[in-house]
Amino acid sequence: MKGLIGRKIGMTQLFDDAGSVVPVTVVEAGPCVVLQKKELSRDGYDALQLGFGPQKNQRINKPMRGHMAKAAKGSFKVLREFRVDDIAEYELGQELKLIDVLKEGDKIDVTGDSKGRGFSGVMRRWSFAGTSRTHGTHEYFRHGGSIGNRSYPGKVFKGKRMAGQSGNVRVSVQNLEVVGIRAEQNVLLIRGSVPGSRGGILLIRQTIRG
Repeated sequence: MKGLIGRKIGMTQLFDDAGSVVPVTVVEAGPCVVLQKKELSRDGYDALQLGFGPQKNQRINKPMRGHMAKAAKGSFKVLREFRVDDIAEYELGQELKLIDVLKEGDKIDVTGDSKGRGFSGVMRRWSFAGTSRTHGTHEYFRHGGSIGNRSYPGKVFKGKRMAGQSGNVRVSVQNLEVVGIRAEQNVLLIRGSVPGSRGGILLIRQTIRG
């Protein structure tokens, strides 16, 4: 399995052998504990449910506390599933560390929730160009323009790009390179940026681009 749950710490930079600056994102990845094994015969697919980040028992409801107790590894803040080819290789309560899953040079896909930017206009949300600032234009510089016609279509089509909530959506960045691993600290260094703010939860998987 090439996947772990992580937490974004922030960004920094490294220098390669040629002396060039390499921007990297620092991620605390794992250790993750196997809390449940999903089987093809029972659940319709093979997957592992992993737990990440310790949590106090009193902050977990009783049904979930009983679910996590089967692994005998305590309670966790974050639970996520990862598809695997063969679940027989894993045991309930098994701890998966960074060095067990990834190595330097691997290509990964990182999924997280992007930063929320609140109610935004069309120029910020959709990169509209705005309108002319000459020839008598008044208070219309950042507007989106016409959104329909009169008799046809007589309505606004669904999906019309307009002002509204921007950001705070699930985003995946593909084919990122692992440039460093600090095994003793469970820290992963990824070339480039990843979605979300500092402290955000990330899903790190082997890339699907090949």
